[in-house]
Amino acid sequence: AGLVFDAGLKCRRGVVAERDSDAVSAMREAGAVPLALTNVSELAMWWESFNKVHGRTNNPYDLRRIPGGSSGGEGSLLAAAGSVLGLGTDIGGSIRMPAFFNGVFGHKPSPGLVSNGGQFPHVQGHQVEFLGTGPLCRYAKDLAPALAVLVGPEHARQVLRLHEPVDLKKVRVHVVAEAGQCFMMSAVHPDVRKAVKDVATHLEQRAGLQVSAAKLPSLRYAFEMWTAMMTSGDSPTFADLLRDSGCPMSPGTELLRWMAGVSSHTFISISLVLLEKLGPAKDSAASRRLCAKADALQRDLETLLGEDGVLLLPTHPEPAPYHRVPTFRAFNFAYTGVFNVLRLPATACPVGLGRKSGLPVGVQLVAARNNDRLCLELAAEIERAFGGWRDPGLGDAA
Repeated sequence: AGLVFDAGLKCRRGVVAERDSDAVSAMREAGAVPLALTNVSELAMWWESFNKVHGRTNNPYDLRRIPGGSSGGEGSLLAAAGSVLGLGTDIGGSIRMPAFFNGVFGHKPSPGLVSNGGQFPHVQGHQVEFLGTGPLCRYAKDLAPALAVLVGPEHARQVLRLHEPVDLKKVRVHVVAEAGQCFMMSAVHPDVRKAVKDVATHLEQRAGLQVSAAKLPSLRYAFEMWTAMMTSGDSPTFADLLRDSGCPMSPGTELLRWMAGVSSHTFISISLVLLEKLGPAKDSAASRRLCAKADALQRDLETLLGEDGVLLLPTHPEPAPYHRVPTFRAFNFAYTGVFNVLRLPATACPVGLGRKSGLPVGVQLVAARNNDRLCLELAAEIERAFGGWRDPGLGDAA
């Protein structure tokens, strides 16, 4: 309460929150002290944190590069040691991508356990299950206590069983080195590929876990499945969200305004509305086939993972790109986004700095629904082995 509540929309400039969201309220009751509200992309729907109200957020490891989004301000602040714990929301990777780009931990919880009440933008329809509110932090040990506060004591104990110890040697790890390439999606960068391989090797050879390669050909359609599921049924489009926020957009007119340098919206937001208008019709036959493919993949993964399995794969195909570059690699977020529509918990874990890039790299851990504790325990093991968060050295740079 009392902080700006605009989600990077010019038409909401000056709007102030009248109350805490349910997640913030839970953290306050547990003793947390809110320090700041950090920057996001326009309407929290892009993976670069830039908007026409608050400007652009930088990556503390290289100010020329992005911190991710939409919770990029949170990831950047944590990496720079400006706070000890952050809250983010994640409907396509908006917790996990900032965690990856900034070398910190981030967890998207299993759906239906953390209240999204009091947040903006509001989600409706199927998207309620796809949106996760969760913690970001520099140290893996902070994930479980924060998650326990967010879900509440009953869910923490009876559903997630966060109090039960995890015997790592009984955990099975299934490795996916690459989801498969498609238009506007990057190949996996050597630094990211090495991170996945190094973690798999450590877990098998030193930690004693059972590690095997997983073949999931449907992941090649990750972006298409995310798009179809996000717009299915009564779920709102991006244009609907803008209209309901008091910022209706005529994309053709707005594109001309952007070209003239007088638009109130970012190019990405205009492009998203244009793509919705030009793309397949909502609930078309093609869309229904993709939703069916996503449902089948969810069932396959729940069977594969069971009560003791974890998927190990890239969080993102490449380390933090330069500002504006995501426009040309728009579908890279599918590595995270697909697990939102599959309704599975997922954790981003840092694995040091890449040899070639010198930037943070990491891995993503995914478990069956309500088995979040497997991801958290593996994250702690990965931190012990690889060192976790690295100081970006901002003091030296200054």
